[in-house]
Amino acid sequence: MSTISGSEKFEKQVLTEHLRELRSCLIISFVAVFIGFCLSYMVIRPIGTWFFKPLTEVLPDGTSLIFTSYQEGFFFI
Repeated sequence: MSTISGSEKFEKQVLTEHLRELRSCLIISFVAVFIGFCLSYMVIRPIGTWFFKPLTEVLPDGTSLIFTSYQEGFFFI
């Protein structure tokens, strides 16, 4: 009866096989992040409207929200 150590349980692979597996995992991860970004970008307006609704309801008539720095305007397009 022979015992198998923890490192011998794993399959031995060549470096190129490891790189191939890493590449496929990275591609799948990037595609998932891109799809998640696209889906979240599609709902940014309703989220922004809901988020700013309490503030816009108390603003005086004829006024609007302003942004004090360039990047603030891109948060809720």
